[in-house]
Amino acid sequence: KLKMKVLVIQPKIGMGDMVIYLLYIHAISKKFQAPVSILVKENSRANQLLAKDRHIEEVLILDRKKNNSGTHDGISGFLKLGKELKLKKFDKVFIFNSSLRYLLISKIAGIKNISQYPLFRKKDNIVTSAKIFTENELGEIVSTQPELFINQNKVNEAKIKFSKELKHICLGISASGPTKRWDIKNFIKLCININAKTPSKFYLAAGDNDKDLIDQFLSSELSNNCISFKDLKIRETLPIIKNCNLYIGNDTGWLHISSALGLKCLALFMDSPVQAYGKYSKNINVIVPEGQTEESTTHDTLGANKISYEKVLNKSLELLS
Repeated sequence: KLKMKVLVIQPKIGMGDMVIYLLYIHAISKKFQAPVSILVKENSRANQLLAKDRHIEEVLILDRKKNNSGTHDGISGFLKLGKELKLKKFDKVFIFNSSLRYLLISKIAGIKNISQYPLFRKKDNIVTSAKIFTENELGEIVSTQPELFINQNKVNEAKIKFSKELKHICLGISASGPTKRWDIKNFIKLCININAKTPSKFYLAAGDNDKDLIDQFLSSELSNNCISFKDLKIRETLPIIKNCNLYIGNDTGWLHISSALGLKCLALFMDSPVQAYGKYSKNINVIVPEGQTEESTTHDTLGANKISYEKVLNKSLELLS
C-alpha cells in the first residue's frame, strides 16, 4: 500500500509557534505512518529546529511578507504557490489556519483531501484550536507537550564544556517587542543574586537585533559568567540549551524551544496570553504582573513594570534547588 503524501500548512510567524504546532504535526505523521511535508514561513526557523526530526519529510518555505512583497503574495503569488504545490502531488493537506486563500491554493494544487480550521474564524487560542482540530481529524487524543529532536552526539559534545560545579541557566532576554520584555537591568540584578547563592553560568538567548541587551550584560560584573548566542545559528544553540538546568525569561521563541527540550522554565508574561503560551507544557512555570491573573494576562496587559522581582528571584532559586 502506497503511503499518502501529506502536507501541513502552518502560516504563523516565529519559532515559538512552530514549536507549539510540532506536536500536532508529529501526531499527523504517526497517524499516516509517514513523514509529512510542512509549508511554513522562513522565520519559523523550521529548517534549523527540525533538521533531525524524522517526522518531517520536507520544509517548504511560504514567502509572504508584511509589505506584500513576498513571492507568494498577491494574485500572482497565490497562483505560483498553487503551481509549486501541484508539482509535489500531495494527497492530503491539513491547514492550521482559517483563511480561504489556503483552501483555494490546495484546490489549485489538486489536493483531493483537505482538512482545515473553520473558515473566517477571527479568534483562536493557538493551542486549543490546534488540539481540537487535530483530535477531530485523527480521532484520537493528542498531548500538548512538544518535543524537539536533536543529535545526541552534539548534546554530549556540548556537555563536555559544562562545569559540574556550576548551574547553567538559559536567559530569554529578548522578545518580539519591547512591551513583552522585562527590563534588562532586572535580569542583570537577578543573575547577580542567583550567582551569589549558587555559582552559575548564563547563556544569553538573543540574536542580532538584541545587541544592545547583550552588550549591557557583557559590560556588567557578570561578563565572565556569560555566553551569548548572538553569533550562533539556532541549531547550534539547541545542544547547549539541552544541557542547561533552567530557562528564565520572557515569553519568546527561546522559552518554547527550552520547554520542548525538556528544561524547567520560568516564564515572565507581561503582554501576551498566558492561556495560549504558558499552559500547554508541564515544563513552564509562569509569573504574571502584580494585580493580574493567569487568565487576565494577555495582549495589551502592558505589565512589564509590574512583575515582582522578589517572586522571580525566589521562584528561580526554588527551581534550581
